[in-house]
Amino acid sequence: MAHRIYTTSFASVYPHYVAKAERKGRTKEEVDTIIEWLTGYDETGLERQIANQVDFDTFFASAPRLNEDRALIKGVVCGVRVENVEEPLMREIRYLDKLIDELAKGKKMEKILRGGES
Repeated sequence: MAHRIYTTSFASVYPHYVAKAERKGRTKEEVDTIIEWLTGYDETGLERQIANQVDFDTFFASAPRLNEDRALIKGVVCGVRVENVEEPLMREIRYLDKLIDELAKGKKMEKILRGGES
């Protein structure tokens, strides 16, 4: 049985990512930069996915270019090591969760984006 998060709309979770970042003095723009780095969406594409209320499955399946450097994302989120998550979609979701956690913990953007903007 597929996990409930797969069919949850990305738009319903996105404000929580932004709120988590803003509570720690970070910005919506930084959240967007992280999402765009991870998925290859540009600002317009990201806004379209949010407006269309796509679920996480569709959000990642439709991503223009998943960043190859996302495999460099390591660590624990929600008590789980992201690099050990076997289910591909859940791993992508956990990568995003981990990057938002790093932002909220005050990490520099260049470190969050694994050393580059591309």
